[in-house]
Amino acid sequence: MATDSGAESGNGSKEPEKSQIEPFRMPSAEEIRAQEVWNNCAVRSVVSGVMGGGLGLFMGLFLGALDNHPTMHDEMTGRQQFIYTAKQMGQRSWGSAKTFAVMGLVFSAAECVVEKARAKHDMTNTVVAGCVTGGVMSAKGGPQAACIGCAGFATFSVLIEKFLDRHS
Repeated sequence: MATDSGAESGNGSKEPEKSQIEPFRMPSAEEIRAQEVWNNCAVRSVVSGVMGGGLGLFMGLFLGALDNHPTMHDEMTGRQQFIYTAKQMGQRSWGSAKTFAVMGLVFSAAECVVEKARAKHDMTNTVVAGCVTGGVMSAKGGPQAACIGCAGFATFSVLIEKFLDRHS
């Protein structure tokens, strides 16, 4: 009795082997348009800014809830404590939302512009974008603060990229 090598499964029925290579499928017109929209630096930057603002909002709410140091805390009623904490959370949330929105927008814009100019997707884009973002975020502190911000944010960006393993 001859059997077909590899064509029989363990239960005795004959099944064709499934191909390991999927056929190439051309993208649809809608997929191409969506990709073109996402490749626009302005769109990418605004989306990153909005997402950064949302992250900052939630972080501000969380950290604002942890800020609990009024000097007359023992003399405040429960309602006054609640109102004070709510105001602290709101102020912290708004400040964090603005900071993270600017950070996301600047980083994404810088990375996109550098990537388009160099026509490469590599770690250099991340370093430059991190430096620009760190410099912009700390520019109010003067040139020395901008340089330290540049170096610090560039280093942080590279570490995040290595952790996410985006540039193999």
